Amino acid sequence: MNIKFVAGFAPIVTNLDASRAFYKEMLSVPIEFEDGSDYTATDDMDGLRHFGLWTLRDAARSVFDQDEWPSDVPIPQGTIEFDVEDVAEAVSELKAKGADILQDTRVEPWGQTTARLLSPEGLLIGITYTPWMRS
Repeated sequence: MNIKFVAGFAPIVTNLDASRAFYKEMLSVPIEFEDGSDYTATDDMDGLRHFGLWTLRDAARSVFDQDEWPSDVPIPQGTIEFDVEDVAEAVSELKAKGADILQDTRVEPWGQTTARLLSPEGLLIGITYTPWMRS
């Protein structure tokens, strides 16, 4: 697997209002709310392609297509996405090494190709291809 860059990082938050206030007001991270969504993010930070606040409910929807995180899977504290040239190839490589893939390769409605697994310390790891971040 050839990681090209870190596509993004997002804490998994349980109190979105408190997290919005902490990151936007306390730390002055230039996050904005997406219309019609709880998702709060920015693509306007030097040194990081994307930073967002992701609710656990939205993470559960994205990974498991359900509103609740499964009780038999550790709750992640954040997510980091590693952008690669070929997500399916990277997932095959990870599976061959014994990785437990939570969400196999798929194209998201916003056009990003993703697959996800958990790290030993509880980070939700995204293996991604993000076309609009390629120059």
